[in-house]
Formats: sequence, structure tokens, C-alpha cells
Amino acid sequence: MNTTPYKQIIEAAIFVAKKPLSLAALCRDVLGDDDLSRQQVTAYIAEISADYHDKGIELVEVASGYRFQARSYLTPWLQRMLQDKPTKYSRATLETLALIAYRQPVSRGDIEAVRGVAVSSQTIHTLEEREWIKVIGRKEVPGRPALYATTTQFLDYFGIKSIQELPPLDEALLAKLAAMDEETLLDI
Repeated sequence: MNTTPYKQIIEAAIFVAKKPLSLAALCRDVLGDDDLSRQQVTAYIAEISADYHDKGIELVEVASGYRFQARSYLTPWLQRMLQDKPTKYSRATLETLALIAYRQPVSRGDIEAVRGVAVSSQTIHTLEEREWIKVIGRKEVPGRPALYATTTQFLDYFGIKSIQELPPLDEALLAKLAAMDEETLLDI
């Protein structure tokens, strides 16, 4: 009979990992040569998650793997103990990030067309420095502007597994995006 405490090993590995731990990394790096299938590891993860059902922390799956985090309803109390205040971002930065998230891949010119104002280099730099966006290619138009998309760090930070989990867009913004698509098609 195998008495290896796999459940505890998986729990501890996720707990001590500095970033979310993927199923592949768990199987390859933590469990190594042990003869566990991905389904068995997934079953252990489900058990661990159930163990934390009524606790102050929870096991969540984000885009790049599994991590433990405090439950969101505890944020007001936990913020009291944090010395660093959360970074506040300008409206322009948040609008730019939202447009990239919902429209990706998108160029700076596309963002400016929707927002109606220029996007500063500092705004793009802030989002790149935070590793929330990256250049994924070049648009096939004169000047070949960079195309931006969100990263797995963006998904992890906002606690989602994929872009499809983003909340629905505001109707007014959808109308602007649709108009932008028509203009883009007319230019081609």
C-alpha cells in the first residue's frame, strides 16, 4: 500500500510557490517520477480546494496555474495590515488596459480612435512594466505599428483563467468598437 502523502505534497508545493503552479509543473517538477496521472493530481487538487471551503484562504485556478489567496470578502480587514497602499492607476491607464483586454490584438492608433485622445508612452510603459501587456506583432499597415495583447500575468492578477471570463462591455463602448471595425474594413 502506498503511503506517500501526495495530497499534502501538492498542497505544500502550491503554498510555497512564488507564482501560480500549473498542473504540468506539479506533475513534472514536484511529483517527478511518481506514478500519478494528471487525473489523480486533479482529484487531489479538488480535495484540497474542498478542504478550504470554509476557510479564510482559498485555492484558485488562474491562467498560469493554481495558487492560494485570501478570500475577497476579507480584503477590507487585510488591507489594514498592509503597509504598502495598492498602486492607483490613472483613468487613461485603466481605459487603455480595458481596450487592450477586450480588443486584442490592438494597436495604439486603434486605442486612440476609441478613446478620442492620444495614448501617452508612459501609459503603455506602465502597463508593460507591470507585465500586463506585451507586443505580439505588427499591424500590416504603413508604419507597421505594434499590436498589443494582455499576458498571463494580467489574467493572474485579475484572478481569471481566460479573456472570456472578463465581464461584459458597456453598450456605449461596444458601439464605438463596432464603428472602429467598420472604419478599419473601409480602410482596407
